[in-house]
Amino acid sequence: MSREAIATGGCQCGKVRYALYVAPQNSHVCHCRMCQRATGGVFAALAGAPKSEFAWTEGDPAFFASSNLAKRAYCRDCGTPLSFSYDMPEARFYVTIGSMDDPEAAPIVQQYGIESRLSWVKFCEDVPAEKTGEDPKAAAFFKTMQSHQG
Repeated sequence: MSREAIATGGCQCGKVRYALYVAPQNSHVCHCRMCQRATGGVFAALAGAPKSEFAWTEGDPAFFASSNLAKRAYCRDCGTPLSFSYDMPEARFYVTIGSMDDPEAAPIVQQYGIESRLSWVKFCEDVPAEKTGEDPKAAAFFKTMQSHQG
C-alpha cells in the first residue's frame, strides 16, 4: 500500500528526492555556527517530521556527521544541503525548507541558536527564540556534543 506524500522536495540537480507523509512540523531557523557552516548561509531553515513519516524517494544522498550527535544529508552531485537529524529514534527528521517543492508550506514557528545570530540578520522578530542549551534537558544533551566540523 502506497502512502500519499504531504510535502516533497529534493536537490538542485534532481537526483535526490524525498517525501514527508505528514504536514511539516516545528519549522524553524537555527542560527548556531554549526548550522551556518553546514548550509553556507547565515542560518539553517528546517522543517521536520517523525522519522517514520519521512522517506528518500529517489537517489541516495551522502551524509556528513557534523557532530557525534547528528548527521546531515546532501546531494553528492550538486551539493544541495537536504536534511539534519539527531541520532535519537524519537528525534524528528528535518529537511531544509529551501529544498522543499513548496517552502510556503513550512512557516517558521521558532528560532534556535540565537547566541550566534548575526547582528545584521533582522527577520521574523515576532517568532519565539532561544539560545542553544537554554532548556536544562537540552543543556544536558549538548554537553556531550563533539563537533566534527573544522
